[in-house]
Amino acid sequence: MRKRMCVPMMTLCLLLTACGGAGEETGGAAEARLPYRDMAGCTMEATVSCDQDGALWQADLRCEYVPEGEVAVEVLAPETIAGVRAVLSDGETALVYEDLCLNAGTLGSEEVSPMACLPRLMDALREGWLLEENQENWGEVPCVRLTVDQTGGGGGKILSTLWLREADGTPLRGEIAVDGEIILTADFTSFSFYDTIQDQE
Repeated sequence: MRKRMCVPMMTLCLLLTACGGAGEETGGAAEARLPYRDMAGCTMEATVSCDQDGALWQADLRCEYVPEGEVAVEVLAPETIAGVRAVLSDGETALVYEDLCLNAGTLGSEEVSPMACLPRLMDALREGWLLEENQENWGEVPCVRLTVDQTGGGGGKILSTLWLREADGTPLRGEIAVDGEIILTADFTSFSFYDTIQDQE
């Protein structure tokens, strides 16, 4: 039975709005980023939050990420939009709900969608220009903190910051900022490479 597409307009707008080369780093940053540059792909889940004009949007997302391939992101919660999927490929995204597919158009370089948050963070780890590297705890977890630049052709400055666990290099927290303002955050609840399973409870 086909489900009716009944999603609040603000939620649809958030879902549909879209979202350089790597720097010459050595040592800890290069070591931390190597598994992401070499991976065949990964599966991850995270709680993604977005502050849009003072209104907080939050959802639990699952992402199947394949470098330079098709990426699928599915909403796990809240229940009102659970099952909505976004498929990103070659700079275009489509919103899928059961057997209904809506073309969301081309992703703009400075328009960062909540549904594109997780793959964009993975792209940042693989290709972003390293700006900062340090050791920093997130909560009580020792992490390597990396900030990379993915400034787009439109000129807006897009910075991604990730906290990678020192123990195994998997992501714990991610933030995306545009022109100095944090617009998206991701708190990872699980992560596994396709070739090596490293789930985090």
